[in-house]
Parts: sequence; structure tokens; C-alpha cells
Amino acid sequence: MRADRIFAYGATAGLLGDLLLGDPRRGHPVAVFGRAAGAAERLLWRDHRGRGALHTAVCAGGAVAVAAGAARALRRRPLASAALTAAATWAVVGGTSLAREARAVGDALAAGDLEAARTRLPHLCGRDPQALDGPEIARAVVESVAENTSDAVVGALLWGAVAGAPGLVGFRAVNTLDAMVGHRSPRYRRFGWAAARLDDAAGWPGARLTAALAVATGDDPRGAVRAWRADAHGHPSPNAGPVEASFAGALGVRLGGTLSYGGRVEHRAVLNGDARPVEVGDIERAVRLSRRVGALALGVCVAGRWAAGRLGQSRRIGQWDRLGQSSRLGQLGRPGDPGRQRVTDFSRSGR
Repeated sequence: MRADRIFAYGATAGLLGDLLLGDPRRGHPVAVFGRAAGAAERLLWRDHRGRGALHTAVCAGGAVAVAAGAARALRRRPLASAALTAAATWAVVGGTSLAREARAVGDALAAGDLEAARTRLPHLCGRDPQALDGPEIARAVVESVAENTSDAVVGALLWGAVAGAPGLVGFRAVNTLDAMVGHRSPRYRRFGWAAARLDDAAGWPGARLTAALAVATGDDPRGAVRAWRADAHGHPSPNAGPVEASFAGALGVRLGGTLSYGGRVEHRAVLNGDARPVEVGDIERAVRLSRRVGALALGVCVAGRWAAGRLGQSRRIGQWDRLGQSSRLGQLGRPGDPGRQRVTDFSRSGR
């Protein structure tokens, strides 16, 4: 079985597993990685960028090494390789949990239970829920759905298409480390610098693909493009900006503005500022848009992996053809063959 088919079958099975099963309540592989990264942090922490870089290398590199070792061990067993890709995909994507948590907050808001919505919001993002009213909670949910569509679905699939199971696991490891230590708090301003920068780099292509797919599948493609081009650069995150702006335009709502993290108030640029504020019903619309983007991302990544495989195969065939031709030309001038003349002799004889 070719590598592109292994990825196609494995990633599809993994997404279906996430759709049907969601995340386990206990023993999730990402949670296991988080505990291991926390233990490494306790050993390595210093208020220094070098120590943070070492922590990132040990944790992310170790996760990639484990996945690469498993992939290498199964490389001659196509079905087992596809199963490994499926398991890795299921472990790293989180579309079902994202939709479930967003809807839970939306249901609480729709029922008028603001306290229940505040209690549930931390499952989605790190904002201070007690400082938010109903519309601000709804906005936070829509922004979290947009950003996590890139981080928890599209980015993982993209790196899986590039590097198989190690790409899936590596992207999720980097994203998890950023969530753990990539803050601008006094403790992590230096220590978390490497994790944050690596997450920015790893998330860059997936964020742009997510924004493009939101344009393609949203209710207002022109509005999504307009908001992306006009407002994405105003967001402090190079990856969340395009995603949230395109979602805002696609949904026809206004995102961004003032928010609070850990007691720190931030005044962010407004995204799609001419649109209306977010309403409770927009949470379900954002979830449906996220689902469409994730499904289309699978198709794009499978097609891209197939195209790359065909291109690589064509190049290999061309190389073999050139090698074969060179071999045949060389045989024309074998020493001691009276019936043939060396190719170089043609130039000497003036032919």
C-alpha cells in the first residue's frame, strides 16, 4: 500500500473515530504527554530561554521520536501503518470535544444560566469567565471555536499529510507545550519563549489553510476575504488573526476587542468591525462552520499527499530512466568489444 493511501485511510478512520467516540474521559494520550511535560518542567525550569528551549526539545522531540520509531517498525506492514495513522489522528484531533464544549456553553446561555456558562467556559479557553457577560461569553466561544479549528483539526491533518504519524504527534506536542508554557506571564516569559515561537512556526500553514477553507465554506465568502485582509494583522497572534478574522467575516459577526486573561486586560483589534455583535445562536453556526472546514481539510490534505506522491514517483522514474540510458551508453564502449566503439570516439572521429 502506498504512503498516500496509508495516510488517506488512516486519517479518515481517525476523524471518524473522533466523530463517533470523541475524547476519552481518562487516559487521553495528550493528557499523558501533558503530565510528562509537566514533570520535565519541574526538573528543567529556570527563568532562562535556553532552559525553555531544552524543555521544548526534550518534550516535542521525544514525542516525535516515539512516533517515528513506531512508524519505522511498521513500515513494511501497510495495514498496521494505517492503523497507527488512525490512532495518531484520533489522539491529536479534537473536533468533537470542541463542538461539545461550545454547545454546552451555548445551551447554558440560551437557558439564561450565566453561571453555568461561566463554569463551562474554561474548558474552551483561559479567559476570566467572571468578568464576562452573556454576549462576551458568546464571543469568546466563537473565537475559541475558530482558533481551535486550526489548532485541533486542520493543522494536525496538514502535518500528518507532510510527515505521517510523527507529523501528527509532533504538531500536537508543540501545540500542547505552547498552551502549557507559552504565556507572557512572569514565570514563562523567558522559559516559554521557545515553545511559543515553535508553535507559531508549526501553526502558520494550518492557520492559512483554515482561513482559506472558512472563506470557501462560509456563508459570506467575500466578507471572509475582506475581514481576513483588513483585520488579521491587528491580532497579536500571527496565526489566530487570519483564522478569527475569516470566521468573523464568514459568519457576519464582530470579533475581537477587550478581554481578560489571568487578571490581565488586553485590548485587541476588532475583527470585521462593521458587523453585528455575536449572539448565542452564532455559536451553533460557528460549530457547523468548523465541521465543514475540518471535513474539507481532510480532502485537501489527502489530495495534497496524493499529488506529492505522484510527483515524487515521476521524479524517481525519470531518474531511473536517465540512469538506465547512461548505463546503456556506457555499455557501447565496453573494452574488448570489437563490434562497438566508445561514445567518446565519435567526437574524435569527427562524426
